[in-house]
Amino acid sequence: MAGVIQSQGGLLSLHPSRAHHHPLLRNRSLSLRSSSSSSSSRTQSLLSFRAPSRQPPPLLKPLFRCAAAAAAAADAADEEPKPKEKKKVLGVEVVTLKKIVPLGVMFFCILFNYTILRDTKDVLVVTAKGSSAEIIPFLKTWVNLPLAVGFMLLYSRLSDVLSKEALFYAVILPFLAFFGAFGFVLYPLSDAIHPSALADRLLAALGPSFLGPVAILRIWSFCLFYVMAELWGSVVISVLFWGFANQITTVEEAKEFYPLFGLGANIALIFSGRTVKYFSNMRKNLGPGVDGWAISLKGMMSIVVLLGLVITGIYWGVNKFVLNDPSLPRSDRKKKKEKPKLGMKESLKVLVSSRYVRDLATLVVAYGISINLVEVTWKSKLKAQFPSPNEYSSFMGDFSTATGIATFTMMLLGRVILRKFGWGVAAMITPTVLLLTGVGFFSLLLFGEPLAPVLGRLGITPLLAAVYVGALQNIFSKSAKYSLFDPCKEMAYIPLDEDMKVKGKAAIDVVCNPLGKSGGALIQQFMILTFGSLANSTPYLGGILLVIVLAWLGAAKSLDSQFSPLAKQELEKEKKRRKTFEPVVDVKEAAKGKENGPIVEPVSTENSSNGPALGRNLAPESESSTETTTPNTQ
Repeated sequence: MAGVIQSQGGLLSLHPSRAHHHPLLRNRSLSLRSSSSSSSSRTQSLLSFRAPSRQPPPLLKPLFRCAAAAAAAADAADEEPKPKEKKKVLGVEVVTLKKIVPLGVMFFCILFNYTILRDTKDVLVVTAKGSSAEIIPFLKTWVNLPLAVGFMLLYSRLSDVLSKEALFYAVILPFLAFFGAFGFVLYPLSDAIHPSALADRLLAALGPSFLGPVAILRIWSFCLFYVMAELWGSVVISVLFWGFANQITTVEEAKEFYPLFGLGANIALIFSGRTVKYFSNMRKNLGPGVDGWAISLKGMMSIVVLLGLVITGIYWGVNKFVLNDPSLPRSDRKKKKEKPKLGMKESLKVLVSSRYVRDLATLVVAYGISINLVEVTWKSKLKAQFPSPNEYSSFMGDFSTATGIATFTMMLLGRVILRKFGWGVAAMITPTVLLLTGVGFFSLLLFGEPLAPVLGRLGITPLLAAVYVGALQNIFSKSAKYSLFDPCKEMAYIPLDEDMKVKGKAAIDVVCNPLGKSGGALIQQFMILTFGSLANSTPYLGGILLVIVLAWLGAAKSLDSQFSPLAKQELEKEKKRRKTFEPVVDVKEAAKGKENGPIVEPVSTENSSNGPALGRNLAPESESSTETTTPNTQ
């Protein structure tokens, strides 16, 4: 901002720190003062003046004042105001807590409700008169799947008509109305509204092999509760909550707090399991002739409705008071690239063309089939051991609590296992757990009688031992799935090239996920219709499980042999990128420049004004390079 004006009386310096009038030198020579920053090749000359003794002429005073004021204003503009330090609580900014704390409470309440609903739906359809665990495969395939598809089509239509806030209320409030009505109206009237006589005639005509399909008609209101409970998990958790969370949080906030939501989910599982246990044991304090399960159901559905209203209230409060707060940072997300919508034929081509994708698909299908085979067989034995709804529900409460504790522990250990033992070991833990516990479970079912004397000394029967081993299998396999299988599956996509990464994931979503979920149910339906019941099908189901888990282990080993070299190559590329873009700073150069800064005042002023502009230009690029996809937890 420094300048010199020549006048009749001499030279006028316009720099604010040298705003003086200097006489012209007779020989018109200027004395130079030089300063070296690093070497003699870089020198800068500055005018050296002696302070004058006389005042500037009156005609130049206005010019002097204007120039000095302009220079001072320009220098003041160059100085950026210091940002105010934001308030923090426990190291987290208050403005961030205004969003994260309500989201955490919402997530806790949603999963608390889901655990109650999940345990209750199994009790209703498995222990109902004229039904058994054989109903579950038919219910999942022929009732749950069509209604889920219809619900999502309706949701898509409503999303085009309603606002986001109205859509949230339009979806969650019917859930709450149904669960409240079921506990206080539908279940008490179940004997009157269920067509038991018609179901008996159909079963007599079709034979005992059709017990499952006929039971869907016999206890239609319980089946409707089953479907609504399943939809609560897929719609309210995956669509409503995560859609809302991704809408109002920034990428940085998601990276920091989304993993904590996963830990909070398991805490909700623990507490809700205790709640189910408490209400299920209420029957012990009631007199004979009282329907204890009806009272327990009313209590649990009251909690579901109450927490549902809390969820709705939090959502309203966040939209009303938090999202309208101008001090909060806005979520600035880039529009995601649309995934290619592959059809069944194109998906099969992708799966056949790549051994890597085939192995990954085998992992997904094998888990879906094997967990389904074991879970339904275990629930059939669970009914035999605990025929009363209250006893069955009490056991499921303990099961949910144990699952929450095991999953919480495994999530803490999962990172250690991945870091210390690598991807291959981590990927093989889940099938190994299923194999070992599956062998024990089916062995007790098939060879339990010879072991009865030994088990009798321990105070348990072969049936109870099978129930406990099956429970351990479900607990450990699910905790290993959430903490190791899911992260390993997502990591396996990373080394692939962009085209195969996108197409391979789309192919697995189109073919393998539905095949894994429905494959086990279809196998069980075939066995039930062929051999008459799950009990008669047990040896064959055990053999199928053994084959599937061994194929799973083989695919995991094969995938590890391909993944590890690709992962090392990816790591080397990342190291090269970091070395390429790492800035080199000469410490001595910076120190000398800092010492000589006041001498080279015009140059330093120019650099200071250009520096922030350069930083602002580079900031978006660096931010986008570290952006990751927001995790979506189901």
